[in-house]
Amino acid sequence: MVGAVAALVALSAPGSAQAATAPSPTDAPLTVRVNTGLLRGEATTTARHFLGVSYAKPPVGALRWASPHPATPWTGVREATRPGNRCAQTAFGPGQPASTDEDCLYVNVTTPRRMAPDAKLPVMVWWHGGGYTHGAGSDYTADRMAAQGNVIVVTLNYRLGIFGYFGLPGLPGSGNFGLEDQIAGLRWAKHNAAAFGGNPDNITVFGESAGGMSTCAMLTSPQARGLIDKAAISSGSCLLDWPAGGLYPIVPEEKPYTSLQQDQADGVAAARSIGCTTAELSCMRAKPAADLLPLSQNFSDHLAYGTPELPLNPATALRKGLFLHVPVISGGNRDEARAFVGGAVQADPTLITAKTYPALLRAAFGADADRVAAKYPLSRYESAPMAWATVVTDESWACQTAAADRYLAAHTTVYPYEFADPDAPNINGLHIPGLPQGAAHATDIPSLFDLGGHYLMKTKAQQEMAATMVAYWTTFARTGDPNHAGAPKWPAGTVHGTGQMQFAPGRIRQADVAAEHQCAFWATIR
Repeated sequence: MVGAVAALVALSAPGSAQAATAPSPTDAPLTVRVNTGLLRGEATTTARHFLGVSYAKPPVGALRWASPHPATPWTGVREATRPGNRCAQTAFGPGQPASTDEDCLYVNVTTPRRMAPDAKLPVMVWWHGGGYTHGAGSDYTADRMAAQGNVIVVTLNYRLGIFGYFGLPGLPGSGNFGLEDQIAGLRWAKHNAAAFGGNPDNITVFGESAGGMSTCAMLTSPQARGLIDKAAISSGSCLLDWPAGGLYPIVPEEKPYTSLQQDQADGVAAARSIGCTTAELSCMRAKPAADLLPLSQNFSDHLAYGTPELPLNPATALRKGLFLHVPVISGGNRDEARAFVGGAVQADPTLITAKTYPALLRAAFGADADRVAAKYPLSRYESAPMAWATVVTDESWACQTAAADRYLAAHTTVYPYEFADPDAPNINGLHIPGLPQGAAHATDIPSLFDLGGHYLMKTKAQQEMAATMVAYWTTFARTGDPNHAGAPKWPAGTVHGTGQMQFAPGRIRQADVAAEHQCAFWATIR
């Protein structure tokens, strides 16, 4: 309808009808020129792919733990029909194989198959999750988003774990190599957008989990200026803060970011643990990737601040309003912690039981443990893992995200949401008695992407919800406002915490998410 109205307006203006007629969409070319050379992609029935395109030199040898360098140009036409290598990582569940490859800085570009010759489509750059230690851009098939939303989607790899967040005293870029890769990929997308029919002046960064935390951090970075026009943060608020045991029962309190000093101290400890006690950097660069991978988990949630890229802790910057004031979508999942709690129970069923529940509360909340136990009594839940998962979801995920949304709303337009499908695809593969996964962490992703090329939405109601979510996200990328004809009104958030949108099959509605997660109570704890 919008296109029809625009055509009528154009026809009513002076000039010929021929001049006012917009070019019709045609099959987009499969050979394009980017800044480093010619690429030949492939087409499906609905989309066009350019896969495994290098955006930076391989960070190997002397470039291991160095800022990304621009990719080397090539001659001739380079085939772009296969994803690039996964960055070095350990195996992590189905479809997440181990890799020792460090030549991994690649992007994948997905566009609609048919486009107008003069198209200037919104560009959406996806930063994947995986705890800063796992994942790849190629895990996320974007055909549905690109074709339905008429957008360009760029998914990218970035260095992970010890390769992305390692630091040493005196090492430039310490703790930020993964973020620098993300920024380099973003610059590549902006520089080359027009080659794919995209608008370099309309770029949305979006990410989930570690990708969302990176997106939120990037909004507080001086590097964000001129690169980001909009952002969408899923399960990755700057304010996330897990108490002792919140991510895993034996793990201390943790946050998404760490200080440069702590990152460098952890880097020295890692070096010494594998025999690099002098000339640490050259010693570590000489180690095979396979020798370093066992240390990678030590650098989860180690994106460092106190650096040129992140001068402040992103949480502090958010509270002070020192972030890029662009439109933001921000939210999470109703049952986030069930994924982590389920993983812990699967690994050791004795960790979270009726017997250990009081101790978990004491370790997490100290003198307030009895108050939390009264608010979340075991008798209310079908299992101790369910009780603990509800506590952690409410306190550490939902309420911290709601607080961050209020800080965002004080300075820019934010659209808060919660994903709440009770039968969301169980992509974590967890089947724990007494702990249905529901809308656990990462179960929202199949609504936007086809994971590994598989469309996982089973019921008609789920499919309709997914289509509406894609329309919200891509409309937001186009205009900065997710609202569109035929969908429920999504209000902007306010400093008072109102305006959340809740997504469930057959029930997309406004909801008081903060009240559902007891956020008034949690404001009195910790």
